[in-house]
This record gives sequence, structure tokens and C-alpha cells, in this order.
Amino acid sequence: MNIHPTAIIDPSAVIHPTAVIGAYCIVGKNTVIGEDTILKSHVIVGDNTTIGKRNTIFQFASIGEIPQDLKFKGETTYLEVGDDNTIRESCTFHRGTADGGNLTKIGNHNLFMVNTHIAHDCMVGDHNVLANNVGVAGHAHIGNYVIVGGQTGVHQFCRIDDYAMIGGASLILKDVCAFTTVSGNPSTVHGLNKEGMRRKGWSKETIETLDRAYDVMFRSGKIKADVIAELSTWVADEPKVALFIESLQNSKRGLIR
Repeated sequence: MNIHPTAIIDPSAVIHPTAVIGAYCIVGKNTVIGEDTILKSHVIVGDNTTIGKRNTIFQFASIGEIPQDLKFKGETTYLEVGDDNTIRESCTFHRGTADGGNLTKIGNHNLFMVNTHIAHDCMVGDHNVLANNVGVAGHAHIGNYVIVGGQTGVHQFCRIDDYAMIGGASLILKDVCAFTTVSGNPSTVHGLNKEGMRRKGWSKETIETLDRAYDVMFRSGKIKADVIAELSTWVADEPKVALFIESLQNSKRGLIR
């Protein structure tokens, strides 16, 4: 086990033998650090935090401290971080609250650039990139393969669905539909994330079908029920259209348009 002599580890913490705990790190109570995870130096991992395999956490990050919620009264709440994440300098991830199910959860294969903040009760999926100084407020949901540009602020309870792309210095006050590009303050939708689709090797036919689905979603003027009814008939031929339907069905704050 590679633990620097200046690190402070609570006796209740479970550290995998292949994990690396660098100089001046602090690991709190009832915390688990998984296989091949690296804490560089000066990293704080709070209580009741589980960090999976092969994560790299850079100096001055604070992972698993108490939430910045005035309703929090010291309840036992949790943070879970999956596998293969890169968490750069000065990132802050907070534990959940009783009102949010007691849990903040981070998935796998994400890149959190310098000074990213993930607040209490957020749910973040897999393969996302959050650039420098992104702030994600409490109870927000970020799906999979999402890119969030630097300096962006995400309001409480907002959803950013799969394959969306957010331009830098944007303000997200409503939900972001899957596949779309959004930017601005206030933010507006600017079309499909076609370049992202091409980079993932999606076929021309798939992209064209999603483009037509976007027109139904944002340009047809149809009401929500009619959009869902029409797009539901497309899913058998192009399953990815289902993500448009899920964005409509799951949105509580309304979609950015």
C-alpha cells in the first residue's frame, strides 16, 4: 500500500492495496478508495465517500465534504464516484442531502477539469467532459457523453441529457434536450451536435433521421403529446430517437429552445 507518511487516514477508511495516497492527503470516516486510484497530493476525501477503480484526483480537490445547503443538519449522507474518472485541481464534489435521497453520484470515464463544482444530490453519468470552472447546482442531472463548456453555470434541478453540448460561459436555467447544442446567457438551442455525432462514427442516415426528429421537436409547433406520438413511430427504425422522447417526458423545468 502506497500511502505517504504525511497523509492522514481515518482508521475506518478502507484503502485498496494498489491505491496511491499522496502527500498531505486526508481521507475521512467510512470512506473507500478503490483499486489503482491515485490521490496526487493535498487531496481531501470527506466522510462516507466511495471512490471506485482507476480514478486520478489532482491536488487541492475536495471530494465528499458536506453540502452547501442551509437545510443540512448533519445527517449521514453519501458521495459515490465510479471508475476511470479524472478529477483535476481544486474540484469540489459534495455529499447528498436528506431531501435529495442522501446521495450524490458520479459515473465512469468522466473528465472534470480545474475547479469544477458538483453540488449535493447531483447525478452525473458516464463519458462526460466538464471544462474549467463549471458549476453544477444541487439536484441537477447530467447524462452521458455530455460536454459542458468552461465557466458555465447549471441551475438547481436542471437536466442535461445524453450527447448534448453546452457552449462556454452559458447559463442553464432549463433542461437541455439530448443531442442538442446550447449556449448563451440566457441560453438558446442552436441545433444538433452533429460534429459530436460524426466523431463517434454515427452513420449519415442516423444523423439525418435525428435532424428530422429535431425539426419535429423544435420547429413543427406541435404540442408535447403530438411530438411524442409522432416520434414514437420512428423508434423501431432508429432507436436513438427514443432519447428525444425521454428528454420531453423527463423534463420538469421545460426544455431550452
